[in-house]
Amino acid sequence: MLTTMGRQVAVIGSGAEWEEAAEEVGRLLAESGCVVVTGGLDEVMAAAHRGAKSAGGATIGILPGESRSAANPWAEHVVVTGIGHARNLAVAASGDVVIAVGGSYGTLAEMAFALRLGRPVVALQGAPPVDGAERAATPAEAVAVALRHLG
Repeated sequence: MLTTMGRQVAVIGSGAEWEEAAEEVGRLLAESGCVVVTGGLDEVMAAAHRGAKSAGGATIGILPGESRSAANPWAEHVVVTGIGHARNLAVAASGDVVIAVGGSYGTLAEMAFALRLGRPVVALQGAPPVDGAERAATPAEAVAVALRHLG
């Protein structure tokens, strides 16, 4: 567990149908004192940030493009990369744990990067099946598993 830095959890994924779950994940993480890191855009990313901000938490958005204005309105701190999909590595590496909610190919890449980097990955509803990722049935279970990994 980190002692001088705050705990950061990356919430990854996509799909409007997963926004409710992502918002709950963000809220529960913030209530547990975690900073919520996402790719900074819409759908799951915005929902996780919205949930975190509703609980008074801090958020970081790591954008693929070159403009801060592309960030969702709940991204408190914004990193502009200008590197497109390659920013998925930065998102995965910035979480001490990664929670996947829904998603597609970008989510799959982030999960693989996280596992390669030794980060625990928790896969919630709709997340791609990836060997090495722990499955969770509910947002509360996903956050509980992530917090166990944080110590």
